[in-house]
Amino acid sequence: MTSSSPLLLTVRRCQPELVPPAAPTPREVKLLSDIDDQECLRFNMPIIFIYRHEPSMVKKDPVKVLKCALSKTLVYYYPLAGRIREGARDKLMVDCTGGEGVMFIEAEADVTLNEFGDALHPPFPCFQELIYDVPSTKQIIDHPILLIQITRLKCGGFIVGVNWNHAIGDATGLKQFMNVWAEMARGAHQPSIQPVWRREILMARDPPRITCNHREYEQILTSNINKEEDAATTIVHQSFFFTLSHIAAIRHLIPFHLRQCSTFDLITACFWCCRTKALQLEPDEEVRMMCIVNARSRFRADHSPLVGYYGNCFAFPAAVTTAGKLCGNPLGYAVELIRKAKAQVTEEYMHSLADLMVIKERCLFTTVRSCVVSDLTRAKYAEVNFGWGEAVYGGVVKGGAGPLPGATYIIPHKNAEGEEGLILLIFLTSEVMKRFAEELDKMFGNQNQPTTIGPSFVISTL
Repeated sequence: MTSSSPLLLTVRRCQPELVPPAAPTPREVKLLSDIDDQECLRFNMPIIFIYRHEPSMVKKDPVKVLKCALSKTLVYYYPLAGRIREGARDKLMVDCTGGEGVMFIEAEADVTLNEFGDALHPPFPCFQELIYDVPSTKQIIDHPILLIQITRLKCGGFIVGVNWNHAIGDATGLKQFMNVWAEMARGAHQPSIQPVWRREILMARDPPRITCNHREYEQILTSNINKEEDAATTIVHQSFFFTLSHIAAIRHLIPFHLRQCSTFDLITACFWCCRTKALQLEPDEEVRMMCIVNARSRFRADHSPLVGYYGNCFAFPAAVTTAGKLCGNPLGYAVELIRKAKAQVTEEYMHSLADLMVIKERCLFTTVRSCVVSDLTRAKYAEVNFGWGEAVYGGVVKGGAGPLPGATYIIPHKNAEGEEGLILLIFLTSEVMKRFAEELDKMFGNQNQPTTIGPSFVISTL
């Protein structure tokens, strides 16, 4: 791990304001889908986009340009300017109030981008200064759906911090919104891809019927305290950098017939095995790996309404086994379980999931001995270009997500030497993190293992 002092910065914020759509929009109430309003998505997801100084844009103020473009974008994405309400049986809906607006704040930081050094990757210890939140917005009901902070840097660069309400849309939906906002900032008069609401596509059927096996939502009773949560009083967020050579080395650890599997499958299997060993569970204890699967491509080819659909359209099917089997078998065992779990997601699976949410009253997925991995390599957040070029970094700021602080992300990254690879951003107790790094070391034969890139940051817990 590289040793460096944490960056100290002072951010001066202006008064927050509401930015409404630039033109009149419909006043109506729009129901969220039964995928959108499940319990595990009722939280704000912090995302940042970091931009360098662009000499050709020196006469333009990014705050003014982006604020104006945001107002124009909200004409098309007008539900984002409304407020989420809760109806009977906890059903969520958007009250499109005719243009109440998203929360927007202008800020200045007393640092240059160079002062961040090569640490332009998560976890970001200072992210609370760069993403606006207000004390009362921890709950998503009756509050702004979108909170945006734009922070100018001394060098002419800037940082866009977005608190995205996950109930309104997934990573693909966020990227679609950001692309349209960027298009408007560059002078477009309308989106290249029109946003599609159509949440009825993923509403429960009448009558609802569960036709698939959704093991991620099994309610597990346990008398044992989760060792991951009880092992220490500190939690560590840490990034592990996998180069292309590391990925090739992992691929050679699995049988030949599995070597065409995705890089996501490889790194997720590696993470699951090392994490489970680090947790030191009993051999007969069940463990789950839940993989985020974007379901848009799993629908029928003629389902054109999903083009432009920005709601939640994903599932996290669970690969399930025991700690003894996972740790006692070669890595290929975990890869096969993960591939089989992901293959379960079909159009019928999504309809069955929506039905399950209604029948089981929007139950939370199981968090007992479970972890979730999300592949953010395809989101390509760094491609969002407001006119200042592509972002130096675009994506999550730390590990964890809503009700599952152990949520893990795979993120594209280029290190200080220009070497391309992937970051595995994880969140574990400090002692488990040490053992995880040791297990990763063993997997690579104590040589050429993925390096931790830092600094990590520690959160004190009670």
